[in-house]
Amino acid sequence: MTTYKEISPNRYRESFGRYFEDFKVGDVYEHRPGRTISEADNTWFTLLTMNTHPMHFDAEFAKHSEFGKCIVCSPLTVAIMVGMSVTDVSQKAIANLGWKEIKLTYPLFAGDTLTAESEVLDKRESKSRPNAGIVSVKTVGFNQDGKVVCDFERTMLIARRGYDVEEKARY
Repeated sequence: MTTYKEISPNRYRESFGRYFEDFKVGDVYEHRPGRTISEADNTWFTLLTMNTHPMHFDAEFAKHSEFGKCIVCSPLTVAIMVGMSVTDVSQKAIANLGWKEIKLTYPLFAGDTLTAESEVLDKRESKSRPNAGIVSVKTVGFNQDGKVVCDFERTMLIARRGYDVEEKARY
């Protein structure tokens, strides 16, 4: 969610994200734009994270697999989906509290385009932090053909309006 705040006459500052008060259980946010995954993305991420499985970077090895080619490293899929969701669900987060139920249901390949959406599952007041609340979402990722490739639940501590760093920062 993008909003604009007038900071002086004829001057506006872009602001992203939702405060705790803005979340409503059952709402679904479509995260756009999508992201086409390149072979370089997959290779760099795989090697950066020291994932030595050849299905992600050895085309000769992968062509003998059931997929016939390299597959995108699954943590890259999760990372991109989380990144896509930041503006809508965690731009105002104080902390990520956890992920659960990560399911990888269909492979992604170099050249596939990933999109995602998040549904608000739950929200509640924080018992220990009056400046924040706890929000849980389910994020689902799709390839360009609409096939679900991954889904997971994520829980975040989200700032209440008036308590986030962005409002206090001067940059």
